[in-house]
Amino acid sequence: AWEGVTAFAEANNITNKYYKPEEASDAGYLAAIDLAVTGGAKVIVTPGYLFEVPVYEAQTKYPDVKFILLDGAPHTADYATFETKSNVASVMYAEEQSGYMAGYAAVKDGYTKLGFMGGMAVPAVQAFGYGYLQGIEAAATELGLADGSVAVTYHYTGDFAETDTNKATAKAMYQEGTEVIFACGGSVGKSVMSAASEASAKVIGVDVDQRYDSETVITSAMKGLGASVQQVLAAIYKDNAWETYAGKTTYFNASNDGVGLPTTVIGDESGNAFDRFKTFTKEDYDALYATIADGSVVPVRTITVAAETGYATAQELTAGLNLKKVAVTVR
Repeated sequence: AWEGVTAFAEANNITNKYYKPEEASDAGYLAAIDLAVTGGAKVIVTPGYLFEVPVYEAQTKYPDVKFILLDGAPHTADYATFETKSNVASVMYAEEQSGYMAGYAAVKDGYTKLGFMGGMAVPAVQAFGYGYLQGIEAAATELGLADGSVAVTYHYTGDFAETDTNKATAKAMYQEGTEVIFACGGSVGKSVMSAASEASAKVIGVDVDQRYDSETVITSAMKGLGASVQQVLAAIYKDNAWETYAGKTTYFNASNDGVGLPTTVIGDESGNAFDRFKTFTKEDYDALYATIADGSVVPVRTITVAAETGYATAQELTAGLNLKKVAVTVR
């Protein structure tokens, strides 16, 4: 998100500043917003659902400031009231689409024992996981694999942290035969990458291209954070089109570069972003992407889950996502 801010600001000669909240709390985030406004900010980009409550308060406190809230919509702390005022653009992403692409690519590349380690079962993480399972199912179907022949271990860590516990969980999954884990939980990925390095196994990254974090990362289910920020900033500063995003939630997806797998290597124009796959190619990806961008393939984003935690059972995943080729185990 910050890369998107700086790229747009530098290209359009606009001043910009990064404010780091001193503590990870609603009060801490609101205090950082206060500082930005005091510093003269007219537009504030807030990345992540943890800003939902602070922005809910700030949108009324600062009616003349525009807020771009990524991965969230403003609401009260008790979730009783949701309101996105006309000075807020709520930006969401079709995580189920990039999750689908990642799962599809992995199975097409020959992996049949896969894992998912999500953080907390918030909507974005759930959508990544559901898409991942559907992509796995689709690829297995195309390859003519037998029902139940693709094994997936599905797990929520309950946090977004790099911990010994999360590394131990990933290590156990690899020891049980899992070949690649979709690490979908912020710093949980560091724990998974560490375990993968020791097990000579593979990882799928999340949100941004994580190939630069570890040789174990074969691809990443990305959100176009920078691209979406630049599009909304352009609406404000160049196109006089703020109303396109104001007061509502806009989903960025495959049709507007909102999600996808990495296709370039930073700093290497001739680099191959698919070089860590065995057989899956850029051409394979382009064909897959086109089917999602044009609406031929529409992955399910939500399913019915009974538990208040949002943790789906294996039965709920299987029924809700119509899994046949995939045998899913929840741990």
